[in-house]
Amino acid sequence: MLDTSLISIQNLRISFGKKNNLNQIIHDISFDIPRNQIVGIVGESGSGKSVTSLAIMGLLPKKHSWIEGDIIFENKNLTELPAKELRGIRGKEIAMIFQEPMSALNPSMKCGTQVMEILMHHENLTRKEAKKETLSLFEKVKLPRVNEIFGSYPHQISGGQMQRVMIAMAIACKPKLLIADEPTTALDVTVQKEIMELLKELQNETGMSLIFISHDLSLVSEIANEVIVMYQGEIVEHGPALDVFKNPKATYTRALLASRPTLDKRLQKLPTIGSLEDKSFIAEETTPEQRAFRHKKIYTKEPILRIQNLRKEYYSSLGLFKGKNTLAAVDGVSFSIFEGETVGLVGESGCGKSTLGKTILQLEKETSGKIIFRGKDITTLNKSEIRKMRKEIQLIFQDPYSSLNPRLPIGQALMEPMQVHRIGNSARERKKKVLELLERVGLDVSYFDRYPHELSGGQRQRVGIARTIAMEPKLVICDESVSALDISVQAQVLNLLNELKEDFGFTYLFISHDLAVVKYMADQLLVMNHGKIEEMGDADEIYANPTKDYTKRLIEAIPRGIE
Repeated sequence: MLDTSLISIQNLRISFGKKNNLNQIIHDISFDIPRNQIVGIVGESGSGKSVTSLAIMGLLPKKHSWIEGDIIFENKNLTELPAKELRGIRGKEIAMIFQEPMSALNPSMKCGTQVMEILMHHENLTRKEAKKETLSLFEKVKLPRVNEIFGSYPHQISGGQMQRVMIAMAIACKPKLLIADEPTTALDVTVQKEIMELLKELQNETGMSLIFISHDLSLVSEIANEVIVMYQGEIVEHGPALDVFKNPKATYTRALLASRPTLDKRLQKLPTIGSLEDKSFIAEETTPEQRAFRHKKIYTKEPILRIQNLRKEYYSSLGLFKGKNTLAAVDGVSFSIFEGETVGLVGESGCGKSTLGKTILQLEKETSGKIIFRGKDITTLNKSEIRKMRKEIQLIFQDPYSSLNPRLPIGQALMEPMQVHRIGNSARERKKKVLELLERVGLDVSYFDRYPHELSGGQRQRVGIARTIAMEPKLVICDESVSALDISVQAQVLNLLNELKEDFGFTYLFISHDLAVVKYMADQLLVMNHGKIEEMGDADEIYANPTKDYTKRLIEAIPRGIE
């Protein structure tokens, strides 16, 4: 191994299953991680990024995984070490930040105790010494009110704060190698930017090596010295970050770079891997004339939805004698959506976006205000009328897996709501329509009999979209409906949503914390902050000339390393 390398992966192959029936996931990959450097590993779900990192950590299940090749860390082959010796390295010399802090942190232990436990185990500190060091670490990762968070449980703090606790835990023993596996995927752009800056700062300060794993090349471009691109268990490209981003050689890398919407131009259609491979894609921009024609077509009609002074309050008890605390999640909001329009709704977690969407659907009852849909105030409807109304206002969920019944095959899951709302005169007619819908969203007839667990995230989201179309709605609320998808799958789904909008005359309320995605989709933009509308107007105009500091901060936080 070269002196400049901290860890060397040599001819690594990883398989899962039983010995006589193995499924190889990682196919003979080799790479080095230099000392005091940041190496980005990018690729989509299933590419092998996380499996590789778990192999380095020695966290793959022994009974069902088979590792061949070498993982050499400071002249020790980690694949051959006894479990006790590996435990001494894991957490102390090699540490990991996981993608979802809520599931990685112990919900029954206070945040401070969880970090103290690491220090007491690996550094042999007393409880008093461990507490002092933990508070110092919380300050280092820029947590507010460190004493309060020390005594808080994970569910009592925000997602960004939980991720900072995870980082404090990971750096507690000053590791030589830190693996960050999708550490910002679930975070808002502003929090994401803060976490990225923090990781960079910690790496500079401590001289540790960092493996930064993500499916977002824009993000990796802002932090990495070198980049490894993985696809289906193989390395398809590897080199200095600037070379890979400016002159990508692999079609897959080019597709990842091209598939993400950007702020500087609005394409008519996003490129996908398939369109780049068959060279059929032409990156056509939407012209000002096309935009003007579309605006004229939309805004000569009556609004399909008008929100007037909408307010939704929640109450929490302050104690037996202290009364109740009132929180206005939606605070006096007013706006209109016109037929055939896409309105983007953006803001950070907790700003009230999802609550607003649920209140429009009457899944949450408003405290005051009006919701006028197609000329009727739906806040005055009874339960029976609300059920009928929900056929016309549909929701595409963020997590398609949890919104599908795991025990129902896809075809039945699509036919069931059609039967409830009396769409189609017979089971045969409904099945025919479902097969047509599956084909329309890019799934063949074989998916009719498959179960949700047999589908990828992108395929499940297409099923969710097919279920929405089956209801023949007038208004579709997309609540973070592409935020959990890989970049190229996200591009496919966004293109599909736009095509369906033209074919079926849909109107969208598109809720997201990803401003670049909203820029690609939206005609009008609503920026929400602390339950109020901070800024509203033409999407392109707001992105080009934001008037409010909050909007400027959101736009400035978007990764732009490869633009």
